[in-house]
Amino acid sequence: MYALVTGASRGIGKSITKALLRDDFRIIGTARSSEFPNEFTQNNRFQSLYVDLSDPIAVEKKIKPIFEREEAPNVLINNAGIFKESGFDKGDEFWLEQWDQTMQVNLRAPALISKWALNRWTKEGEGYLINVSSRAAYRGDTQEYSAYAASKGGLVAFTKSVARDFGEQGISAYSIAPGFIKTDMAMDSIDVYGEEYLTQGMAFDEITSPDEVGELVAFLASGKVPHMTGSTFHINGGSYMI
Repeated sequence: MYALVTGASRGIGKSITKALLRDDFRIIGTARSSEFPNEFTQNNRFQSLYVDLSDPIAVEKKIKPIFEREEAPNVLINNAGIFKESGFDKGDEFWLEQWDQTMQVNLRAPALISKWALNRWTKEGEGYLINVSSRAAYRGDTQEYSAYAASKGGLVAFTKSVARDFGEQGISAYSIAPGFIKTDMAMDSIDVYGEEYLTQGMAFDEITSPDEVGELVAFLASGKVPHMTGSTFHINGGSYMI
């Protein structure tokens, strides 16, 4: 199996990549600027690609050709995302700037990359799309992060639309909706509020490890449950059950 993983250098993407390499996948992993772990760069089944998903021109220039190669990935994992604060008390120009950048990285780029992948997979008769959404897509977030919640909700709806239309062509699409995951992105919140605050309402007294998400993605990418296409897999420590 051959996978493209966005945001592969750290956090959830790092755990996903680690699990897939363990399962003998070949991987193209993207990052905006952070370095990839040595265990990735020293593995001959891993290829690094630096691309800023907030730049539409760079996305088209660097990622579209991947699905035009003689052999292209048959698994796409749209994991990269941003979490930008923009309260309703901010000026309109700033608020819309934050909104648009969030939509570009969290929704527009993943949808476009998925389109390129789907156009390739329909010719070959197999493909697996896994989009990393968020608990916020279902329960919302605070108003400061409404753009994040909206972008992730849109990603879930997009995934379901793919699942409805492409199943007969051997293509499955899944969403994963993590809650707080112990990553660099969450560490800022942990530093401000403390881990005890962030685990309130959870069934556990600890924040979910990104390795659990990696294991779930590896299972879905294995192709063992194609008829679960369109499903969202919630992994949030029991903090929001649906």
